[in-house]
Amino acid sequence: MKKFTLCLKISLLSAFCMFLCAFSDPETITQSINFLQKTFTDHYDNSQESDQVKRYELNVTNNGFCRYKRYFNNGKTEYFAFKLSKFKDMDYYGTTTSGKLYIHTKGDDVIVQTYKDRGGDVDSMATQLVIPLKNIEAEDLNLIRDNLNKINAEVSISQKP
Repeated sequence: MKKFTLCLKISLLSAFCMFLCAFSDPETITQSINFLQKTFTDHYDNSQESDQVKRYELNVTNNGFCRYKRYFNNGKTEYFAFKLSKFKDMDYYGTTTSGKLYIHTKGDDVIVQTYKDRGGDVDSMATQLVIPLKNIEAEDLNLIRDNLNKINAEVSISQKP
């Protein structure tokens, strides 16, 4: 009987450990978001637009949005935002020294707003967001893609009925 009880305890303990491991996530969405924010901040290339853009804000938020705002010298402001779960694909055109990252969404999922524009304020939707980058290697671009895909997959799993 003691042998049976010992085997039962071991079985229950290992089943409980497996249960806990199944619900643990070594890399959370927050870690992916923090990685994206740091990478975009470290590699943003202000020199590609310095003659037109006075300042910019580029944020990846904890609630899963990428927001990019540019303030032009003439007073115009452009605002772009999209939900990271709408990520489809990305392309990078340029060299490791300087280039542009095109982030494509599944549809017209990028919010585009302009303020104080000569042609009037405009609200529209787009299918991509373009971010100027510098000093970025292929490995960094692959990590950006991987983190965007992780966020997309995690959100898809959590939204299943």
